[in-house]
Amino acid sequence: MREVTVVLVGPKNEGNVGAVARAMKNFGARRLVLVDPCPIGDEARKRAMQGAEILDAARNAPTLEAALHGADLVVGTTGIATSNEKKFLRIAMAPRDLARRTAAMDGTLAVVFGREDFGLLEEELALCDLLVSIPASPQYPILNLSHAAVIVLYELAAAVLPTRGARKASGGEKEVLHAALSDLMEATDYPPHKRTRTKVMFRRLVGRAVPSKWEFHALMGVLQRATKRIERLERKQAKKPRSTR
Repeated sequence: MREVTVVLVGPKNEGNVGAVARAMKNFGARRLVLVDPCPIGDEARKRAMQGAEILDAARNAPTLEAALHGADLVVGTTGIATSNEKKFLRIAMAPRDLARRTAAMDGTLAVVFGREDFGLLEEELALCDLLVSIPASPQYPILNLSHAAVIVLYELAAAVLPTRGARKASGGEKEVLHAALSDLMEATDYPPHKRTRTKVMFRRLVGRAVPSKWEFHALMGVLQRATKRIERLERKQAKKPRSTR
C-alpha cells in the first residue's frame, strides 16, 4: 500500500503549514516532515483544524536528504516546468499522471514542496526521482503552497486502486540500480563530464517507470553482466604478452 509523506522545505508562513496539515487530513496523508521551517504557533494550529494532530506529530529534519530517508519514491514540485530535454531538471508531469503511475505502488511516496517565494533549489530538484507541475495559466503559474498541496494530494487520493498491483522495487533497490549504472559508466570510460547529467536522467527514467521488483532484478542483471564482461575482457587484454620487435 502506498504511504504518502509530505515534505515542506523552508516554509515561511505558518498558516500555510497549518493549511497543508488540514489538506493531508482530508486526503489520508499522515506523515509531515519540515525542513528549516518558520516558527510554528497558534496560526498554524488554527488553519490546521482537524489536521492539528498531523501538525503535532510533524518531524523536523536538518536537511532535505535527512527528510527523504526511507522514501521509496521522491516527487518534487515545481511551478516552472519545461519539455526541453536540455533542461532536464525541470521536466515535469501533471499530478494526475503522477497519481496514475503510483496508485498501485507499495512503499513510501515523498512529495516535496519548496519555499513559497522561490521553490526548490536546483540541487534539491536533483534529489527527486520525478517532478510534478500543476497546469495553470502561463501568465501566473505559481500557486499558493497550501493550494498546490490540496491539488496534488487530491489526485493521489482519487487514483488509489482497490486491487493490489505487482510489488514495486523499494527505494533501496533503486539506489542499488543507480550504483550499478555508475559502475558500468566507470567500466566503459564514460566521459566524466557527462556522468552527473546522465545519472539524473536515469534516475528520472526509473522514477517515471516505477519498476516492479521483477523489472529491477532484470535491469540489474543486464547492468552487472555488462560490467563484469567488460572487466573480464580488460583483464584478458592485460595478460596478453606484448609483442617485441
